Amino acid sequence: MNDDFDSSIPFDPSDPKNVEAMGHVRALLEYVGDDPDREGLADTPKRVLAAFKEYFSGYTEDPREHLMKTFEEVEGYDEIVLVSDIDVHSHCEHHLAPFVGKAHVAYIPDGRVVGLSKLARVVDVFAKRLQVQEKMTMQIAQVIEEVLQPKGVAVVIQCQHFCMCHRGVRKPNSWTTTSKLTGSFLKNPASRLEVFRLIQMHRGD
Repeated sequence: MNDDFDSSIPFDPSDPKNVEAMGHVRALLEYVGDDPDREGLADTPKRVLAAFKEYFSGYTEDPREHLMKTFEEVEGYDEIVLVSDIDVHSHCEHHLAPFVGKAHVAYIPDGRVVGLSKLARVVDVFAKRLQVQEKMTMQIAQVIEEVLQPKGVAVVIQCQHFCMCHRGVRKPNSWTTTSKLTGSFLKNPASRLEVFRLIQMHRGD
């Protein structure tokens, strides 16, 4: 049994708000027909809330903060910067079911660049909230556009949704792809073609 969660995220099981929420989890366990007092479920409400604090930690973060520190000593670099295959682990706001996949984030700098890991952190902030993939794609592109003010932003996300793969229509091999392009990627066909080619090349498709 694995009870390990991110210990850096505070969780106080004695907090009245947490006590109330654990009662709701207990009620759900009863709703599905199980006994919340049996050994295997006795601590489940506490574990679920601790997990939720980790799954949805994006609500406590401002994605803009990850993009504030930039660098200008880049020898005038003004071509595509692409970070591919950023892991996405999120939850559908309609069913609370997970959806997982990859994000590809690119921008064309206009005089300054940001640390590469910061793009992945921005993806994480939005992924660790209740989401729909389309909205998350827009949010990532918009915050990069707003803070960095680059010549263009491209965000492509490809995910499998458990609410579609393991319930409902039950299509486990289906993938959903969303994209948002701004600036040069939207207006310049050559830039658009290049970023999609780079993503495809990296994935070996």
